Amino acid sequence: MSELVLLLLRIGFLVLLWFFVFGVVYSLRADLFGVKVRKLPAEAASGAPVAAPAPAPKAPRAAKPGSPATTSTVSTLVITSGPKAGLELPLGTEAMTIGRSSESGLVIRDDYTSSHHARLLLRGDAWAIQDLDSTNGTFLGGKRLGGTPTPISIGDTIKVGATTFELRA
Repeated sequence: MSELVLLLLRIGFLVLLWFFVFGVVYSLRADLFGVKVRKLPAEAASGAPVAAPAPAPKAPRAAKPGSPATTSTVSTLVITSGPKAGLELPLGTEAMTIGRSSESGLVIRDDYTSSHHARLLLRGDAWAIQDLDSTNGTFLGGKRLGGTPTPISIGDTIKVGATTFELRA
């Protein structure tokens, strides 16, 4: 081979090697510094739930576990495990979105929760939960939900990310 061909091969290999080095540096920089995160409002940063005010329920009846969750029996959403364990949220008649977004009715700051993870909604006279195409899924009684609203019974456990909650009378 001529010396010109060898010189061009050496230069080509050197350029290819530098592209590899720049690719590795770019990947490390993205892993170390990530994306910019916007500051949270003071209320959301304190860990207080952001929930829409709900009207006070009218004398709820006691219901047995496993009975249909209707508006006359269900008055609270209770977080049983996770960062906000023990928190009780009153339910109104409006749908409540659950997720990391500050626009959600129930804000859960969790790495396993999507921005708009699930929606708790009233269908007729019974409550239902709907997964909003979340990455890690929404689980009702240990079974992963699809995108259609699924009816909830009193005492059913719902898992969103690392947080578990249930409906109570």
